[in-house]
Amino acid sequence: MQSSASFTDDSARPRASVILSIAAASLLAATAQATAEAPPAYTAGSRAFVADMAGSLGYGADALAALMADARYQQDIIDAMNRPYEAKPWREYRQLFVTPERIGGGAAFLREHADLLHQVEAAYGVPPEIVTAIVGIETNYGGTLGSHRVLDALSTLGFAYPRRADFFRKELGEFLRLAREEQVDPRTAKGSYAGAVGMPQFIPSSYRAYAVDFNGDGRRDLWDSPADVLGSVGNYLAQHGWRRDAPVAAPALLTAGRPAGIPIAEKRPVRPEQTLAQLAAAGVVPDDATGADQPAADSRATLLALDGEDTEYWLGFDNFYAITRYNHSNLYAMAAFQLSREIAARAAEEDTDNAAR
Repeated sequence: MQSSASFTDDSARPRASVILSIAAASLLAATAQATAEAPPAYTAGSRAFVADMAGSLGYGADALAALMADARYQQDIIDAMNRPYEAKPWREYRQLFVTPERIGGGAAFLREHADLLHQVEAAYGVPPEIVTAIVGIETNYGGTLGSHRVLDALSTLGFAYPRRADFFRKELGEFLRLAREEQVDPRTAKGSYAGAVGMPQFIPSSYRAYAVDFNGDGRRDLWDSPADVLGSVGNYLAQHGWRRDAPVAAPALLTAGRPAGIPIAEKRPVRPEQTLAQLAAAGVVPDDATGADQPAADSRATLLALDGEDTEYWLGFDNFYAITRYNHSNLYAMAAFQLSREIAARAAEEDTDNAAR
């Protein structure tokens, strides 16, 4: 890796400058034809990225320029970013993920990977059905890993999506570091339109920070290793506050209408602050009609209002908030929670049927 100290000698400066100039020029020439439909900001961003990052990512200037010359601007990625699923109302969002097909697929996945999932639960405290539901939502249990080259997605968003360009430019750098660390070909790796990768759809910085080598083979492989995938989801949630054997969410009853002085979250996550005792004093209690075990009075929760066919009120506990760290949306966390319950119920029903035969 080239360090900044290498450029403290005056005689080295011209050589570095020439290398960067040549690299930038070659990038411009190589991409001019290939990205004729790209906005000017994309080509300028690519050139600046090479100039800024050459040496700091473990690539030589010419190698980085050649790599970025292979990147392609993709307008459909920009279009997809402008119509996120999370903009939908809850009644529509739920129908995307809590479906008979995904429930059945989740029960099968749960059975296939039962031993691994129980090992993950022992290590991180996250129940098998929660890990399964997240993989189900993200990639339909590995069936849809994404059709965009990660290089194209992150360069498009890093250079031509001003609203979050800094974030995606950073993720592009993280991806190139990741590619070297985990022996991933940066030219062929595919993921989502937002640059998330593998069965659990980790963004590159999360991959580097939270992925684990759960099978001990010396690599963290989130594309092809179920052990690493499931262990990494468990580790991610544990690192973001998951509490073993604690509740996730519960329907809420408003015994005196909308409570005064109690914040009500909608789509945007809010860290739980009020205890159940405080909420009860304001007329908000868990609905015991579900038959679920009642959380302790000192459990902290956030009151949620979701736009279903009618307004749905829920209590989201610390574990609910931990799921929102995976995707910063209360809709996502609620879909994961409800899907997990349906998967667990289907698996239990199938186990009972099989035992009766």
